[in-house]
Amino acid sequence: MLLNNLTAISPVDGRYSSKTVELRPFFSEFALMKYRLRVEIEWFIFLSLEKNIKDLPPLSKNEIKKLRSIYENFSLKDSKRVKTIENKTNHDVKAIEYFLKEQVKDFKFSKYSEFIHFACTSEDINNLSYSLMIKESSKQVLTKEIKITLKELKKLAKKHSKDAMLSRTHGQPASPTTMGKELSNFVYRVDQIKDQIEKHKLKGKMNGAVGNFNAHKVAYPKANWESLSKRFINKLGLEYNPYTTQIEPKDNLVEFFHHHQRLSNVLIDLSRDIWGYISLNYFSQSLKEGEVGSSTMPHKVNPIDFENAEGNLNISKGIFNSLNDSLQISRWQRDLSDSTSIRNIGVGFAHILIALKSLQKGLGKLQLNKKILLEDLDNSIEILTEAIQTIIRKNNIPNGYEIMKDLSRGKKITEEDINVLINSLEIPSDDKNALLDLKSRTYTGLASKLSRDL
Repeated sequence: MLLNNLTAISPVDGRYSSKTVELRPFFSEFALMKYRLRVEIEWFIFLSLEKNIKDLPPLSKNEIKKLRSIYENFSLKDSKRVKTIENKTNHDVKAIEYFLKEQVKDFKFSKYSEFIHFACTSEDINNLSYSLMIKESSKQVLTKEIKITLKELKKLAKKHSKDAMLSRTHGQPASPTTMGKELSNFVYRVDQIKDQIEKHKLKGKMNGAVGNFNAHKVAYPKANWESLSKRFINKLGLEYNPYTTQIEPKDNLVEFFHHHQRLSNVLIDLSRDIWGYISLNYFSQSLKEGEVGSSTMPHKVNPIDFENAEGNLNISKGIFNSLNDSLQISRWQRDLSDSTSIRNIGVGFAHILIALKSLQKGLGKLQLNKKILLEDLDNSIEILTEAIQTIIRKNNIPNGYEIMKDLSRGKKITEEDINVLINSLEIPSDDKNALLDLKSRTYTGLASKLSRDL
């Protein structure tokens, strides 16, 4: 059976393939080959330009350009050739080395091709390849989508900064807020995590079979291999990790995944809140011609975009949880338990990408039902008891909280009940008038300002 979006096992490459296509240049098998080839070539170029590596003469600018074109122009045909070699070697990184040697066999410097993969273990190539693919996909795809989602949220928060609504704590009516302020809370949270993702520096190692530069020192004992390794890794745009076994321990990588898990949790929180607001009819959703909400109930307009986002974010969290549990652990200097699991990094990010696009679509459909919000506020006069007991406290009258509790807890009270109590209080006229003028729909504190300030 041919592979296409209808026959793919994973929905990432099937049902949602149009939403994840931007990640293919970073996380596909083809992409991994290309990144490995890039690291191999850059290491060869780097060594050639080091004066202490006397047996490999420096490459000319033209030779460097020609060499880099091998990974820059890496094609599907090339990847199939790598796969053919791998079928024989049963080793994917060694297949890249052999492929590269084939590619340079007619080059002027081909007699130095044994310096390809010089003093490297596979994990020298792998760890740098994965760090680069994660770093570049984050910058070029995922962070961009986070910013687009933030823009949609900010637009809604600004638009509804003054639109008062009833808060709910424990599902019960609570002191009012504004819709803009509630959305601003999420803007602030997502923005904080986005900054941490952007500032995070991924690490790498290039230090041989068990992390000690054993072969390097034997070959060139006068070379400062720690300095060389650090400079090479920094040149790739990564941070140097000086203490590793055969594998870079991936503590730093797991921390990066944790940022995305926290992002997923915040976005799940957002999705569930908006789902709730839709169910309360605070938000309606714009309709699209031809869409249906149920196969049997014609009236339904489901909050499917927010449900889709929540589901995909949960899948992503599960993948990253599994990766975090496995990637930091290796028996002694190396085992291969992480080798297969790490290939699922792209799947974790793909589900976040699907969720972000679903959220953007859902946020763009929302229409605020201001009439419903105000009706809810007007029918919840009991929320003013907080303000009244606070004024009682301010005037040092005992048992203010208890007075309001006796009036309102578990009871349905009216505006008249509230006014009778206010008029009975022995408090200054300014305080009394302020309480008598107070309405549920105006008791929003600094919510509007906080939303606008953000």
